[in-house]
Amino acid sequence: MIKRVAHIAIAVRSVDEASRFFEQVLGLRRERTEVVETERAKVAFFPVGGTEIELVEGTEPGNPLERFLEKRGEGIHHVCLEVANLDETMGRLRAAGVPLLDETPRPGADGTRVAFIHPKGAHGILIELVEGPALNHASEP
Repeated sequence: MIKRVAHIAIAVRSVDEASRFFEQVLGLRRERTEVVETERAKVAFFPVGGTEIELVEGTEPGNPLERFLEKRGEGIHHVCLEVANLDETMGRLRAAGVPLLDETPRPGADGTRVAFIHPKGAHGILIELVEGPALNHASEP
């Protein structure tokens, strides 16, 4: 079951540089920044209403995010949906013939578990599914 939009991820070349725009121009507050080793990415989260904007920067040359930036430039990378039970959701998607990028959930930011739906199965949109205890960061500004 989909619970809510957890975040909208924006691929950027520099989290620190892009954060200045979101903080100084848009007036948002950066809640946290972390490096997610399993994703080879540095991420920064900005709460907006009941969701978050996530800035994502690749930390190693040649990783998928770097290839995305080379091909498309900075911009929206994926939409993340919070689910109640990731294993059950993945099973339901597989049964419906939806292609997944992950065979099993992998570690995400803040101790969550994540899996991605292939854009070919979601009308061209990369969708991240997330489950975990630490998803209550987003709050009203």
